Amino acid sequence: MALSEHEQRLLDQLEQQLHAEDPKFANTMASSAGRGMSTRRIVLGALVAVAGIAVLILGITLDSPFNILVGIVGFMVMGAGMYYATTKGKQAETQIPAGRKERAATPRGFMSNLENKWDERKRDQP
Repeated sequence: MALSEHEQRLLDQLEQQLHAEDPKFANTMASSAGRGMSTRRIVLGALVAVAGIAVLILGITLDSPFNILVGIVGFMVMGAGMYYATTKGKQAETQIPAGRKERAATPRGFMSNLENKWDERKRDQP
């Protein structure tokens, strides 16, 4: 269900006030396509994980005293690749969502503005 223009404006105002008062929390809660996992990280992590599997299999097939050590190294490389593929990079966390303008802090607080709007609605009702 789509929001009306009035509801969309109110939602945008609330979002702007939240960004002005607590930008760290607002950026944490923002849902944006740019803030998802990077395709590059997924592909690179998957390639490292496949290389780790190959080293693990090599460790299993070796007939030497180092086969356990090679298998452990392969498992660690595989785990590191999966970890890298499934985590966000620091650059993705510090980006500001596209189209977002930074605002100077307003003298009125977020809660006081909500209370004022609530009072205005109460006054308009019979």
